[in-house]
This record gives sequence, C-alpha cells and structure tokens, in this order.
Amino acid sequence: MENLQAVASATVFVAVIFVVATDSVHLTVAALMGALLLVFGHVLTLTEAIDFIGRGYPTLTLLFGVMVTVRAFQPTRVFDYLAGRMVQMAQGSGRRLLLAIVGITAPICAVLPNATTVALLAPLLPPLAMDLGVDFVPLLILLVLVANSAGLLTLVGDPATYIVGDAVNVTFLQYLERLAIGGVLSIAVIVVMLPWLFPRLWRQKLEHPEEIPLPTIEHPRMLIVGSAIAAFMLILFVVGELLPSPVPPAAAALMGAALALFLAHHSKIDTVHRILADVDWSTLLFFMAIFVLIGSLEKTGVLSQLSGLLALVLGQNIFIGSILLLFLMGGISTLIPNIPLVVAAVPLLKEYVVQVNLAPPEILATDYSGSLPPAVLPLFYAMMFGATLGGNGTLVGASSNIVAAGIAEQHGHPISFKRFLRYGMPVMLAQLGISALFIGVRFLL
Repeated sequence: MENLQAVASATVFVAVIFVVATDSVHLTVAALMGALLLVFGHVLTLTEAIDFIGRGYPTLTLLFGVMVTVRAFQPTRVFDYLAGRMVQMAQGSGRRLLLAIVGITAPICAVLPNATTVALLAPLLPPLAMDLGVDFVPLLILLVLVANSAGLLTLVGDPATYIVGDAVNVTFLQYLERLAIGGVLSIAVIVVMLPWLFPRLWRQKLEHPEEIPLPTIEHPRMLIVGSAIAAFMLILFVVGELLPSPVPPAAAALMGAALALFLAHHSKIDTVHRILADVDWSTLLFFMAIFVLIGSLEKTGVLSQLSGLLALVLGQNIFIGSILLLFLMGGISTLIPNIPLVVAAVPLLKEYVVQVNLAPPEILATDYSGSLPPAVLPLFYAMMFGATLGGNGTLVGASSNIVAAGIAEQHGHPISFKRFLRYGMPVMLAQLGISALFIGVRFLL
C-alpha cells in the first residue's frame, strides 16, 4: 500500500510539472487538481494537506503582504512616473535607455517579487517604445532578465530565495553579507552583454525624447506617507529578526500591507475591496497546492529515496555537488518554474545531507530553528542561484517571463519561444558560470 501511495504521489507531481511546463493547463488549475487528487485518492488526508500548507506560511504571507502594499500605491502613478524617468535618463541615447531599464528595475526587484515588478512596469514599455520609435519586445525581454536576476540581491527579492533562506534559517542581514554580491554579479553580466544582446538599440540615437511628457504623480501626500510605510517595512526586513521580540520578514510584510490598506481607506483614494480584489490570488493558491504536492512526496518516502540516490552519486563531495547542482537546477528551471522546483529540492537536500552524515537528523523537523552546518550551505546556495537564474533561459522559465509575454501579445507583438531563447540562453549560461565561480571562491575554495 505504501509503495502504491509513493507511486501515486510521484506520478501526480510529475504530471502537474509536465502540464505546467508545457502550458497545457493553467498552472494554478493543474496544481490544485493534483493536490485534490491526492486527497481524494487517500494519499493524504485533508488535515494533512492543510498542515503542509501551514508549513509554507512564511512564503504565502510575505507574498500577500507585498502584493497588497504595492497595489495600494497604484493610484499615485509612481510606477508610470518611473517609466517616464527612464526616457529622461536616456537623453536620446539607446544605450542610456537600456541602462536606465536596468537601473530602475534592479532596486525595485530587490524588495518586490519579480513577477509583481514586471506586471507593474511592463505595460508602460510598449507605449513608451512606440513614442520613441523603437521595438518594445527587446525592452520587455531586458526587463524580465533584470527582474529575475535582481531577485538574488536580497532575501525577499524572489519567492525562491526566501523559500531557501527560510529553510536554512538565514536572516536578511546574513543574506546580504553572504550572497548579495552574487546578485550584483548576475546583473553585471547583463550590463556587460548589453552591446552584444541589443546591438542596434545600443547604437541608436532616439529622436526628440524631450517631447514625451513625464507622467505626473497623483496624491503626493499619499505617496509620501506610503514611502514612509515602505521604508518602515524595509527596516523591519533588515533588523526585525535582531529585535528582542523578533519580527520575521513575513510579519513585516503583513504590517506594511495593513498600514497601506488603512492609508488607502482613510485617504479615500481607493477602497479596501478593490485593493484586495486585485491581489494575485491565483499565484497564492498555486503555492498552497504545490506545498501539498511536496508534502505528499515527503510523507510517502519519495524524497527520502531520491536523497539516497543523491548520496550514492555525490557522497560527501560538497564542492562537486554544489557545482553540479547549480547547473542541474539551472537547466531544469528553464522548463519548470523555480518556485515549485526549490520547494521540492529543499527537503530533498536536507534528506541528502543527513544521509551522508553532514548534518544531524534534527534539521528535518518542521520547527527546526537552528543553523545548518556551514559546510553544507553551499549546496543550498547553489540550488538557489541555479533555480533563479535558470528562469532567464526560456520563455517558460519564470512567471515574470509569462507576464511579459502576455503584455506583448496584448500589444500585437507576441514574444516567440525562439526569440526569447536567443536573448535568454546566452545570459543564463554566462550567469551560471559567474555564479559557479562566485560560490566556489566564496564558500568552497
């Protein structure tokens, strides 16, 4: 019976990943149906499924809090203003326009999920590009590449980084100290490759950019107070876990969301109902279902068996294991979204390091709050970098890519898989190479 449940759990998980990767079924529908099949097939009870969702509450609450906070600021048109600033920064130069996109996108994606940032900024690029007389598709692709890469700048920059960081109990400050430079290097790779990736636009001189009006910010008082709320939230991200009563990033995001809702309601620039209606509930539900699917793999022993195979292949060689894992995760992430990938890989890696006696069995406990042995952390860091940067490889590699493709299609210029591959694959390979060098020098040599 246990073997049948393990086979059923693995089959459902692979089937869900396949239909998500091939875009055969909407990813939320696929994950939800998979989770329900496991419940109705008695692989999991409903109570167990809810418990597995509860384990993922840090990721779910962080995403929800950030989504609400960002949506509450939309009436100020601050993101429209930032797009206009891109044009001003360009000053008639295609080279400067490309660098402006990098310069504005990277810091935003350091604190907001990349798909959220792309959803906010991408709709502004097609009309901006048409006013300037340039093709907007390369600009959208650049926006996506930078957004995915900038997620490595901070612990909260990408759901995948937060999932891994939370799993190994890395604080916001520890992440900045140990790994932020890796995110900087990933963005630097894009900057260095800009003349080769976009040669025509890099050399182009734009005509009359000064004639394009700069969008005005509305409700400036709301934006000032909202900026204070955002600053408060970021401060808590950095020092919250060092306070006498620790405040984790997820709690800080929820506090920011609550204050933003109060501000929007009190100022009457928007309603709480409209703000909450615009939250990306589809993504949140997708994460809940994925946590259930991974929980079933854990319960039925599939993860334990896979970790045994990993232990057999790698043994205790952390150096080779980290480098192989970086490129393996990067390759897989070109077809499988990085979030379900890291959700599945984290418990697998924990099982592996326990089996090869590099970490105590206590780390497998769901409420474990201690530090993992420093020797095994490069494995988790390599997984994080590979899964995140692999999303730059293909059009289906990350949710932000799909968001940008949908916006391009709405404006009459669909992004083909082949066209995205021409830009994304060289960037991804170069970034993985730099990341391997960074992890090797920083943690392994």
